[in-house]
Amino acid sequence: MRVWRGCAAVAAAFGCLAPHVGLGRAAEPRYTFAVISGVVRTPADESAAQRLLEAIGLDAASSFVVYDGNIKGADEPCADALYERRLQWLRSSPVPLVLLPGQHDWVDCASMAAGGYDAAERLDFLRQTFFSDSVSLGRPTLALTRESEVSRFRRFRENVRWVMGDTVFVGLDVVGDNNHYSDAGGRNGEFDDRAIASTFWLEHAAEYAKRRSAKALVVFVEADPDFARYEEHADRFKWLRFARHRKRDGYLEFKRSLVNAARTFHGPVIVIHHSARPLASGFVIDQPLFNDKGVRIANLTRIAIAPRDATQQWVSFDVGFGRPAPFRVSVHTVPRKLPNAPLTPWQAPSSPIDAPGPVIGPLPGIQYVPPAEPNAAPPVPAAPASEPPLLPAGTPDGTAPAPANTSPSPSTSPSPPSAPQPAGSDASPQPGAGSMQGGGS
Repeated sequence: MRVWRGCAAVAAAFGCLAPHVGLGRAAEPRYTFAVISGVVRTPADESAAQRLLEAIGLDAASSFVVYDGNIKGADEPCADALYERRLQWLRSSPVPLVLLPGQHDWVDCASMAAGGYDAAERLDFLRQTFFSDSVSLGRPTLALTRESEVSRFRRFRENVRWVMGDTVFVGLDVVGDNNHYSDAGGRNGEFDDRAIASTFWLEHAAEYAKRRSAKALVVFVEADPDFARYEEHADRFKWLRFARHRKRDGYLEFKRSLVNAARTFHGPVIVIHHSARPLASGFVIDQPLFNDKGVRIANLTRIAIAPRDATQQWVSFDVGFGRPAPFRVSVHTVPRKLPNAPLTPWQAPSSPIDAPGPVIGPLPGIQYVPPAEPNAAPPVPAAPASEPPLLPAGTPDGTAPAPANTSPSPSTSPSPPSAPQPAGSDASPQPGAGSMQGGGS
């Protein structure tokens, strides 16, 4: 088993996470989580998608899986019956599953191929169908805090936060196709309201992680935010340039809030999103954001994921803060000897049979591990239930809470953060050449 090219550079760059690891913590418990996206494009993919979730559940250390958008194909009809069938499949996951909306799930529903639906109406249907509970999908479930607990943002149930170990996770409804920004005249109501809600929830999560003394903040979105465009808003002489007019950046508010979040929370901020273009290694890692002075934001790292076969592979994150480099990233493949009988999405998963192939031992940094060989392996116990974290409940009016301590007892939601500050960027990801870096201020 070989390691992807670029591993040494990534390992060296990620060494700055070491100061966030306390002395004498080598025996600290570890956990893993999986990230998948765009697994089902047609009904023919449903059987393979069921096997994918079963394979993820074979890892006894797996705490949860994040489905990072697109539970349907772009041209599949956005009918209620299709969503209900996909919901039953996600509920059958043998590990807790946190779902985020994707472009195909509601934005593309306005196309004639998908049925010519109203995109905003389909988003509301998703909120009522997939995000109605304060727990994850799957069996067992994971306790979640939804933004809808804050009265100002009652509609935005898809924006979510949870805690595992010393890490705070947050998921946002930031989707492809320029985040559903419309150039039509009048108020861009759906986009504007969702952008405000996402900004509040992300910056709130950063403050929450700071008050908990968390070791990392992990942010999930479906869309590639086009970090290379972020420097445009800080160009003071743009009016002098005779460049062709470009469509307004629908991800500008999100990138501003990322800059603010990294300023508030001084630990590593990790942004994970789906990549629309194929990636030879299954993912890329880089640090694409700069502040308004042109200095790279050292504690913010982006990981774009795109396994070669989304129905057969997932990206795995092995987290252990007792190591000098807490995060290990690898691509895993479904073993060959899972049950061969086709399973419908509403059928309960069978018991684990095979475990994934071996994983190379930890290096002093983030490690690229190629997909495990899908060979047979001894049976392993089913994934244990994750202990639900104690998270703060939002106040009815979104007012600021009293100063919080570092214990995991519930607290109230803080008031909306201040307006974001500008920053710039001119970087684009290169496969295998990035770094997984934390620390900084």
